[in-house]
Amino acid sequence: MLQKYFIAIVPPEVLLSQIQEIKESIFENYGTKGALRSPAHITLHMPFSWEEEKENRIITTLQDFSFNEEVVVKLLNFACFEPRVVFIDVVEQDSLYLLQRNLVQYVKKHLQLFNQSDDMRGFHPHVTVAFRDLKKPMFYKVWEDYKNKSFNASFTCYQICLLKHIDDKWEIYKTFDFVK
Repeated sequence: MLQKYFIAIVPPEVLLSQIQEIKESIFENYGTKGALRSPAHITLHMPFSWEEEKENRIITTLQDFSFNEEVVVKLLNFACFEPRVVFIDVVEQDSLYLLQRNLVQYVKKHLQLFNQSDDMRGFHPHVTVAFRDLKKPMFYKVWEDYKNKSFNASFTCYQICLLKHIDDKWEIYKTFDFVK
């Protein structure tokens, strides 16, 4: 059976909880719950379908992935992709872009995952707090409330996560250290 997966950076628990509170506040105030269907994350490789019976191949491949430098992720304030997505912005950093590029090339070569290379939007790291079911009129209300709010946090990343779509939500399925 085909299953959906994606690869991401997931912040440490203290930040996960903090961002979850923001998502829940947006849900309570605006009724948009799409962002509640996944833990806070920065997508490195967009969702892809894979035979669930063969998922061990994904796991062993990601266990072998290495990127020999730490990545400091800096989250700063809110931004948007008008008119549907509100997110916590990620400060540009070369090591994060290099990690993402290396990972995409690696899974393309070792797993023949080509869907990411077809994404012409490019890599724009962010942590989504409202999207998908956020309709245009409501988007502008959420954005008006969040555009001037501050958020400032950082963490050092040594891991990537494989997320799996289970029971209509995304769950952290496996975590892999990339610094060997």
